[in-house]
Amino acid sequence: MQSYQTDFLDLALESKALKFGTFVLKSGRESPYFFNLGFFNTGKLLSTLATSYANAIIKSGLKFDVLFGPAYKGIPLTAITVAKLAELDPENYGNVGYSFNRKEKKDHGEGGSIVGCELSGKKILIIDDVMTAGTAINEAFEIIANEKGTVVGTIIALDRQETTKDSEKSATQAVSAKYGIPVISIVSLTDIINHLNDKISPAEIEQIKNYRNKYAPK
Repeated sequence: MQSYQTDFLDLALESKALKFGTFVLKSGRESPYFFNLGFFNTGKLLSTLATSYANAIIKSGLKFDVLFGPAYKGIPLTAITVAKLAELDPENYGNVGYSFNRKEKKDHGEGGSIVGCELSGKKILIIDDVMTAGTAINEAFEIIANEKGTVVGTIIALDRQETTKDSEKSATQAVSAKYGIPVISIVSLTDIINHLNDKISPAEIEQIKNYRNKYAPK
């Protein structure tokens, strides 16, 4: 694992963004862990988060014009990440713009539903926290298509590596196959197991492994 991945996981655990126990997910499944990016809520944590996103993007080598963050969670993510990209790799990413959507279209001033860079004719990378059913990403695709932009990839913080309720593929695999784009992540469930093996109890590790085996993509 890269240092940005281990730093991310260590602070996720420290900040309780990553918790272990029994959690009922939106899908109805009982998960032995839960991830809430909202707990990265201080300057220190946001700086580490931005560094992790930026390094994952740089490592991918993906080229794009605009980083798009779906409202609401994607708004701070896109802003902090483009700033960090410009800091870490100004030659390749210094001029990347950022953009996000309003939940309700503005009918005064400049109007419209997009804040930040225009998307028309641009290559777009979508940023989000996790991908479960892929619903939020599908909505983002629709918004970008309406603005005449082209999505070239998606980046998320955590790939849960589990199937959706109506598919034998994981949400990331399904989105990648549906749109023909890469889905990048800072870390995956496998990374959690490998890195935190000696940081959480053996019982918690065993529960996570059992969950992974039960819902792993076919």
